[in-house]
Amino acid sequence: MLRRLLALHLTGILILLSPALPAQQTDSINALSVSTQPVSGTGHLYAKPRPFAFITNLPKDVWGISKSPFQKNGWKGLLAVAGSTAILIHYDQPLLDGAMQMGRNIHWQPQTDYKVVLSIKKTGGDIKLFKMPRNVNSAFYTLGEGWIGVAIGGGFWLQGKIANNYRSLQTASDLMEGFCSAAIVTQVVKRVTGRESPFERTAPGGRWRPFPSFKEFGTNTSSYDAFPSGHLATMMTTVCILADNYPENKWIKPIGYTLIGLTSFAMMNTEVHWAGDYPLALAMGYLNAKIITARHKKINRQPVVL
Repeated sequence: MLRRLLALHLTGILILLSPALPAQQTDSINALSVSTQPVSGTGHLYAKPRPFAFITNLPKDVWGISKSPFQKNGWKGLLAVAGSTAILIHYDQPLLDGAMQMGRNIHWQPQTDYKVVLSIKKTGGDIKLFKMPRNVNSAFYTLGEGWIGVAIGGGFWLQGKIANNYRSLQTASDLMEGFCSAAIVTQVVKRVTGRESPFERTAPGGRWRPFPSFKEFGTNTSSYDAFPSGHLATMMTTVCILADNYPENKWIKPIGYTLIGLTSFAMMNTEVHWAGDYPLALAMGYLNAKIITARHKKINRQPVVL
C-alpha cells in the first residue's frame, strides 16, 4: 500500500540546482511591441517582466485556480482529485501507521531536528531566520518550506540581472508569484476545512472542524491546518514553473518528482500530514504554475527560429 502511495505522489521539485540551469543569452530584439529575447531551442520569446508583477497578478492567479475545475473539461480533473482524495482519506489512519512503521524500519527519525544558524534576539523568544536540518526526515520536510522556492527565485533574479537574461528574470518573478498565490489558496482551504494534523488527532484519521474562528485557528493552528498540504502545493508549483520555463532540461521533472515523493513520505513519518491531504495540494500547485507561465507565454505564440 505504501509503495502505491509513494508512486501516486511522486511529484516534485528541483531545489539546489537552480544556478546550474543553463540560461541562453542572445541580443535583445524588438518584437510584439516589447523588448524581448529569443531563447535557442525553446521556440519562445521572453520579455522583461514588469516590476511587481508577482504581486499585481495574484488576484488573477487565485481566481484562475478557483474557476478551473468548473471550466470545459475541468470536471475530469475535479473527479480525479475528489476520487483519489476520498479513497486516501478513507485509509488515512492505516496509511499513516504504515508510513511511520516504514520510517522506523529504514531508521528515519520521526522527530524534526534543526540547528539554528541565524536568529534575531527578541524578548519572549528568538526569531529563527535560518536553520539546518540534523536528520534525513527533517531535510526532506524542509524542501517543502516556502523560503526554498524564494531562495531559488533569488538565484534566478541575480543571474538574470548580471547577464541581462530575461528568461531568468521571468522565472524569478514566476517563482515568487507562485509562492504567494499557493500560500493564499491553501490558507483559504485550510481555514474552510479545519482538519486536524496527525500529531494533534483526537480521532483516527483526524477530526474535521470547518470554519474555525481566526483567533482559534491562530491559537491552535495544528488542530485545523492539515488539509491541503501547503508544502506540496508550493513544491508542485516550483517544479512546474521550472519545467515550463526550461523545457530543454528533461531532468527537472524526474528529480523534482522524486524529491516531492520523499517529502510526502517524510511528512507522514513525522505526523504532519495525512495522505489524503496530498491530491488537492498537488492539483493546486499544478494549476497555479500553469496559470502563471501561460500568462507570459501569450506574447510568445509566434515561434522564433534561431
